[in-house]
Amino acid sequence: MIGKLRGVVDSQGEDYVVLDVHGVGYVAHCSSRTLQGLPPAGEQATLVIETVVREDMIRLYGFRSEAERDFFRLLQTVQGVGAKVALGILAALEPAALSAAIAQADKNALARAPGVGPRLATRIATELRDKAPAFLALPGGAPAPSAAAAPSDAPQPLADAVSALVNLGYGEPQAARAVSVAAQQAGEGADVARLIRLALRDLAS
Repeated sequence: MIGKLRGVVDSQGEDYVVLDVHGVGYVAHCSSRTLQGLPPAGEQATLVIETVVREDMIRLYGFRSEAERDFFRLLQTVQGVGAKVALGILAALEPAALSAAIAQADKNALARAPGVGPRLATRIATELRDKAPAFLALPGGAPAPSAAAAPSDAPQPLADAVSALVNLGYGEPQAARAVSVAAQQAGEGADVARLIRLALRDLAS
């Protein structure tokens, strides 16, 4: 399995890039956002890769970060979301914005992606509400590259608020999502007590 490629950009198509790695050209299918972020032909680039193996093909999908790849995988757990739609969503929304849209059930934001209508947007928001890497949506770009990211990855007040909710009996993904919403409402600099109050209000709604 291929997990990462580092090489020279050879050429680009509408939905793919050919990356020359020591003389071997690898075709990686990417979102338009990822393609636009690549350097011009002849320059070095690195892509995180998802390798999909089927009976009739082996296809590589390329991403700028592990967070993008994780969302690509996660999105496809929703019925009606295949690789093409998942790439379209990642083209319309970067990981932090996508995480925020899911955490806040912002169906309009999700529906901006090609191939995503109101019904599918609702399904994505509902099914991924407690699975998405919620800390990606927090102010300051707190790192959380996977759904299993620990509260310790977040800024201290946010991590403390999540820890407090977990101690109250809430699950960690549920607590992380609620604190993400609370942080969006409170803005930067909010203390732990305010984050907990707002998170509890969200959990009770």
